[in-house]
Amino acid sequence: MSEEKLVGIVLVSHSAQVAASVAALAKGLAGGATAVPVAVAGGTEGGGLGTSAELISAAAASVDRGAGVAVLPDLGSAVLTVKALLAEGDELPDDARLLDAPFLEGAVAAVVTAATGADLDAVEAAAVQAYTYRKV
Repeated sequence: MSEEKLVGIVLVSHSAQVAASVAALAKGLAGGATAVPVAVAGGTEGGGLGTSAELISAAAASVDRGAGVAVLPDLGSAVLTVKALLAEGDELPDDARLLDAPFLEGAVAAVVTAATGADLDAVEAAAVQAYTYRKV
């Protein structure tokens, strides 16, 4: 039986705990979404706050199923690190894409959409649309 081609999602945060918690929440709100490959790249290799190009690259490779990889960073240097990896050209899968979306809401939207089997464009559009979510 062949593996279903789903968009992989990488959540990049300055904190390993934040990345893991957002991943758990997104998968839970997506009905478990156990088929959606989600990986986290939180903090540094030593467990501190920060970002790690190595952790991001490894996370992206681990979720690449041939349908694209959506990389969602939280802020600041996480965004810059992902941009630098994309510019390198060989550090991330060829079809990796930086998503400009809010971290928590965008992650939920991306995982829910990926769980439907949607393509990378649709996953990105759903995550970006999370900027318009109103609370009042």
